[in-house]
Amino acid sequence: MLVLHAPAAELGRLAAASAAPAVLVGLIAGPRLDRHRRRPVMIGADLGRAALLLIIPIAALAHRLAMAELYLVAALVGAASVLFDMADHAYLPSLVDRQHLVAANARLAATDSTAEIGGPALAGVLVSLLTAPIAIAVNAVTYLASAAILATIGHPEAAPPRDAAAPNWRADLLGGFRALIAEPVIRPLFLTSVTSALFGAFFFALYTFFAVTTLRLTPAMLGVTIAVGGVGALVGASLAAWLGRRLGIGRALILAGLLEAAFTLLIPLAGGGPARAMAMLMAGQLFGDALGTAFLIHAVSLRQAVLPGEVLGRVAGAFAAGAGLATVIGALVGGALGGAIGARDTLFISSAGLALAPLWCLASPIWRLKTAPK
Repeated sequence: MLVLHAPAAELGRLAAASAAPAVLVGLIAGPRLDRHRRRPVMIGADLGRAALLLIIPIAALAHRLAMAELYLVAALVGAASVLFDMADHAYLPSLVDRQHLVAANARLAATDSTAEIGGPALAGVLVSLLTAPIAIAVNAVTYLASAAILATIGHPEAAPPRDAAAPNWRADLLGGFRALIAEPVIRPLFLTSVTSALFGAFFFALYTFFAVTTLRLTPAMLGVTIAVGGVGALVGASLAAWLGRRLGIGRALILAGLLEAAFTLLIPLAGGGPARAMAMLMAGQLFGDALGTAFLIHAVSLRQAVLPGEVLGRVAGAFAAGAGLATVIGALVGGALGGAIGARDTLFISSAGLALAPLWCLASPIWRLKTAPK
């Protein structure tokens, strides 16, 4: 936006390019992850993302940066990110016992939240001081740090089964979809994930555009605003286990999802001067991210607890493919709508759609779950 002056529709296409690889990676890599150690995959994805992101500052310094380079890097980094997240999801149950999954996922979410508190604020300052392309070089270094930290994990990862009679790729892929469809608790989580991805992609495409062009926030102001979402996510990570004990994991999950959608309404409602608009965005980020994190912790923990470890990679691939396809569609539609009817009205539609997502879980056995099934 600031360097190449991209309009809303262009940002929607860029968001779609970032999300599109999830479909292919989920379909192809998901089955393979169940037959390989996960940590080397995560380290490789980090190293790949670091190398790819360096393309942007190099192109900018050479005065060759254009949308074509951004599309390419967004697509490849998106693919590596999906691969990392799938491996991460399947790796965690090999490190902790099943009864500790909620606590472990909460700690991971708290770590992400802590990073979100400082990262966007630092990004806003770096963009203002160095320009956006050069600030991305700092982002590349963080992936190198991540790879180095993963390399220090001392817990041995068991070798996955490699029998000669292993099914072919298509059978593996269908096995992942069958596993999620067959489980009455996992199936609504999949439908919720797809619905959330579809309407959440409107925000993915237009949030920054709306904040900068409509509300007139500077990059530094936007960075601080997004950082408040990290505070909210940290609160959500701390409260997730308590909500599960208090309400039961099913009701905690559904209530968190519904309230998260309600608080996203504060974003398109924001207006007035930049300070007032920033305050409303902060409130939406604080409460929405807190509830969204609580929802995600219980949803991921439920998948890890219900499904056997040998299919987690395949099911994670199915989730990634479904959500990735929905995100591509949502980003393209959201960008087009943002250009046609305006970013504010498009984000109102997004909030309404996000409220529909948890209803899949409400109309399922999840509502009655007190604890994760054994």
